[in-house]
Amino acid sequence: MARVVLYAEVPCFYASVERAAAPELASRPVIVGGDPRKRGLVQAATPDALAVGVRAEMPMLEALALCPPARAVRTNMARYREASRRLIACLRREVEKLEAAGLGAVYADASGLLAGPDAIAQAWVTRVRDELGLLLRVGIARTKLLARLAAEEAGEGVRRVAPGEETAFLRPIPVTRLEGVGQKTASTLAEQGAHTIGAVAALGRERLEALFGTHGLRIHASATGVDDPPVRAARHPQSLSREASLAGEPFDRDALVDHLQQLARQLEAELRVQGLRARRVTLKIRYAEQGTTTRSQALSTPLGSAAEILAVAQHLLGRAQASVRPIRGLGIQLAKLVPQRESDRQLDLFSPRR
Repeated sequence: MARVVLYAEVPCFYASVERAAAPELASRPVIVGGDPRKRGLVQAATPDALAVGVRAEMPMLEALALCPPARAVRTNMARYREASRRLIACLRREVEKLEAAGLGAVYADASGLLAGPDAIAQAWVTRVRDELGLLLRVGIARTKLLARLAAEEAGEGVRRVAPGEETAFLRPIPVTRLEGVGQKTASTLAEQGAHTIGAVAALGRERLEALFGTHGLRIHASATGVDDPPVRAARHPQSLSREASLAGEPFDRDALVDHLQQLARQLEAELRVQGLRARRVTLKIRYAEQGTTTRSQALSTPLGSAAEILAVAQHLLGRAQASVRPIRGLGIQLAKLVPQRESDRQLDLFSPRR
């Protein structure tokens, strides 16, 4: 059976998430990064900002000078991690096993799936647009590299590289789009007259090995479309966690329980989005001066509700024997995650309903 790989990504992920979160930014360029007043650097930008020369790692002040209409937005990693979790949960409704490739991108091996790769890709694009308000692009090809490049060439929507089309597809693409080809390597290749992937492939395996050693062999494999690492997919996250910063607050059990309740509610919502339940709960306490205390409990029956999570967390808080020292942070981690339907099936078979 021929291998089929899907690569899906939300382009300019940070900036796209910021734009989706604020409708008033829909018609404005968005540049995400550090504080311009403190020499902050660009981390991401929407395509209309990139089109006028804005680039990652550029000083924010320089980027805003290049693109005066742009809205500068401070980096918000909590927002991007949350958007990533929702994106992956959305994509898993079509394909359970995914390999994350950054916060806004995934690989999937669609070989042998009942739904064809084209149908899956179109369903992904539609679902992400309708449910998350984000644009998704998807590449379909025989290898991970080809699928990624196909997605980038798609712009928006879906692009497929059919078997036999790989050489023609790769030929005109700039060599800098190959993984592992940075500025220095690209400069050396340019000295050999190789500015495109096709020209790199034409240099041949021996010449590339002479120039770069074993790295040259990897470049040759990529340039000829034979680099074929497996998709390292997982059905779901292995753990979920939430933390609260307390800024060295004095010890107050009632206040800590209030914080734990908020964390438990957040985790319940995430479990619901992911369709998961947890078999282990860990409580983490960070003290203001030094030191961290953790306590864990394995569960015979998977849990998923905020009330259940809170009950275990409170029990662990008692076991931790937290002292009167000021506390700087509090966290709950859920691990040994199982899909909701599997935990329900285990309850039906082995545990009486209560």
